[in-house]
Amino acid sequence: LKIRPLKTEDCSSNQNHSPVKPEPGSEADEQKPRWPLSNGSSDLGDWLRHRGREVNGMPHGYSPLSWNRSVPITPICPRPLPRRSPPKCVQMERHVIRPPPISPPPDRLPLNDGEAHVMRREAWMKVFSHLPHRDLCVCMRVCRAWNRWCCDKTLWKQISLNRCKSITPLMLSGIIRRQPVALDLSWTNISKKQLSWLINRLPGLRVLLLSGCSWVAVSALCTSSCPLLRTLDVQWVEGLKDAQMRDLLSPPTDNRPGQLDNRSKLRHVEELRLAGLDITDTTLCLIIRYMPLLSKLDLSYCNHVTDQSVNILTAAGTTTRDSLTDINLSVCNRVTDQSLTYFKRCGSICHIDLRYCKQVTKEGCDQFIAEMSVSVQFELIEDKLLQKIS
Repeated sequence: LKIRPLKTEDCSSNQNHSPVKPEPGSEADEQKPRWPLSNGSSDLGDWLRHRGREVNGMPHGYSPLSWNRSVPITPICPRPLPRRSPPKCVQMERHVIRPPPISPPPDRLPLNDGEAHVMRREAWMKVFSHLPHRDLCVCMRVCRAWNRWCCDKTLWKQISLNRCKSITPLMLSGIIRRQPVALDLSWTNISKKQLSWLINRLPGLRVLLLSGCSWVAVSALCTSSCPLLRTLDVQWVEGLKDAQMRDLLSPPTDNRPGQLDNRSKLRHVEELRLAGLDITDTTLCLIIRYMPLLSKLDLSYCNHVTDQSVNILTAAGTTTRDSLTDINLSVCNRVTDQSLTYFKRCGSICHIDLRYCKQVTKEGCDQFIAEMSVSVQFELIEDKLLQKIS
């Protein structure tokens, strides 16, 4: 008889062979889990009662490694469900919290010995009023008192960033601190977000120059936060046509709750500069409707302006017929001597610029002067430049 050596657990685990398959009816077969029958027999209830319900697709206490006798069976406990805390009630603020007011600037300049300078703030302000902005910025570095005195808004009524290559947040903060009345941003790369941030914080702004900027930036003026300007310069703005002018002049649509003002935010404009724009008579009709106080109008280099355009501006019943004092039609090649006939209707006209208009003649200008001499005296300052004699 040949005696076959038995394979131990260590031997079977070190070899790349599957474990010995137990015979039916053996002890290993008794430990083998019995799955419920698909025919709905009574074994299903016994199996659920002794083994428990399935957890994560496996019966309770079952592990695939239980087929190997060398690996102990570890029961799998179900993971408890996370507890959900009740939603917290967010209490809204009942009162508006505003920052405290800024303390007034000192009246005297403190010295190192603890005493105060003899000159008061009023005397220093008279000295600072004669300094240019560049020197004022240098004086602001001397001490805290001078920093506050030199930043007074009476010294910064006009701020110019004309042709500045880059508009930084520090520049915007400096403009807000000084609260200018006139701001020149011509030919800069200011964005719509920056301009919106500015006009929301400059309620006293009256003169805004945006010549050469993009329409995307200029469109920030279409909101209800636009200040009540007196002078608006949008010359040579790229993409500004009749449709954009309608959005610019129409009443804003983003009024705040309770704000019932449905008038145009540019209704107080007295001087409007539209040189170089691709606009037609449609824009002129909008100007007549939404700018009743307009006195100075610049339409130079506008190729679509014709004698009919002048006829619209000076027609009976229009506001511009009585309010218009200065008009610039230079380099409008479609304007002829007929436009001078229409200007006779304007009782307040004082300055007519027709320079470089190819179809306007010197004879037509002389005839206009002769016919107007009965009531108003005009003179020819330059070629095709007419001005009222005061």
